[in-house]
Amino acid sequence: MRADRHTADSYYEASRRYRVEAEALRGAHKADVVVIGGGITGASTALHLAEKGVDVALLESRHFGWGASGRSGGQIITGFSADQRALERLVDRDTAQQLWAHSVAAVEWTRRRIARHRIDCDWASGYLHVAVKPGQARDLRRWAEHLSAHYRCEGLQYLDRPRLQEMLASERYSGAVFDPQSGHLHPLNYCLGLTRAAREAGARLYQHSAVTGVEAPRAGGGAITVRTGAGTVACQQVVYACNAYLDGLQPHLAATIMPVGTYIVATEPLPAGMADALIANRAAVADTNLALDYYRLSADARMLFGGRVSYSTWQPRRLARSLRRRMLGVFPQLADARIDYAWGGLVAITRNRAPHIGCLDSGSQWFAQGFSGHGMALTGYVGGLLADAVSGQRQGLECFRKIPHKTFPGGPALRTPALVAVMAGRRLLDALSR
Repeated sequence: MRADRHTADSYYEASRRYRVEAEALRGAHKADVVVIGGGITGASTALHLAEKGVDVALLESRHFGWGASGRSGGQIITGFSADQRALERLVDRDTAQQLWAHSVAAVEWTRRRIARHRIDCDWASGYLHVAVKPGQARDLRRWAEHLSAHYRCEGLQYLDRPRLQEMLASERYSGAVFDPQSGHLHPLNYCLGLTRAAREAGARLYQHSAVTGVEAPRAGGGAITVRTGAGTVACQQVVYACNAYLDGLQPHLAATIMPVGTYIVATEPLPAGMADALIANRAAVADTNLALDYYRLSADARMLFGGRVSYSTWQPRRLARSLRRRMLGVFPQLADARIDYAWGGLVAITRNRAPHIGCLDSGSQWFAQGFSGHGMALTGYVGGLLADAVSGQRQGLECFRKIPHKTFPGGPALRTPALVAVMAGRRLLDALSR
């Protein structure tokens, strides 16, 4: 286990089933579209564009799936990090309903693409939203009732504490909502499967090709030039799929997101009987705290337990020990289980926790970012919407573009310490909530 958050070994790297090799970009090239970022958003966008017959180049600064797409908790979930009631305060009810419909379609899109491209990524159905405190359980029940009443979401099941304990062998929780439609998968294998499919469809792939600048004509017309350290691509349109790793490439976009570190440990493989006893239906699980715990069983019966969010982006000291302590707070039955892997990565959050998707200008530079830890299903699906928009069919993105977004206050120097202070207060509220 390496301490460097940019190179940390993970269980996903150790169990990857695909390798997508590509050369670094060198020399001068041309393409219709350049997609920057080789995660799920970028791979899906390139895949959809290639399927439309568009000449597309996909540029990744390191290797495909290196960022959050290959390190996440792997949950494929309906909805958004901002729940529907919060979205209704940002947009009108009709737009909120369109957004919800997109999130449901994103889960189904994921299933279809896994089957279509025969991606071996350990798909499993079922998701549990769990409440630590009785007050959170009551709010969770109201949330499910709201979705049922206004969004035709009839599959959600509220579970009181006794019913939940039949499914989840933990004394920690007061109630839950079970979502049979959502699920989980191996995120790195899924991302690499999409990347491989993009190449097979005709996309040109380049890795170890960090983009250093994008030069767009001021008055429209002419080519956009995308530069790396060793090459250039002249194109007509650009898609930014960088998320937390946008860095200084587009300062205005970067100001609307905050990179946040999140971390996971993987135990040794558990005896089959123990694994099934802990989570009887093998669902993925997350609590409703702002600084949440999330976990699931892998295909080889390891407990993958995540949390320990770092708003400074620096990896916490004694990461494995810290997450193990949190894990034992949920499952003391795992006291003798060895921790085999500990790793982390960055996600990008927005101020309102809703995704930030749109266009920088009249239609030549598109972006998708800020999924706020809720992007495993949406990123792939949004790749298709971006490809449509690039091709002139923009209606699919219109409801996302209606979501208002603000920059984080304080600029790059002050926004991180400010957020650390705010989140410390929110953690205290989590602890005190009833």
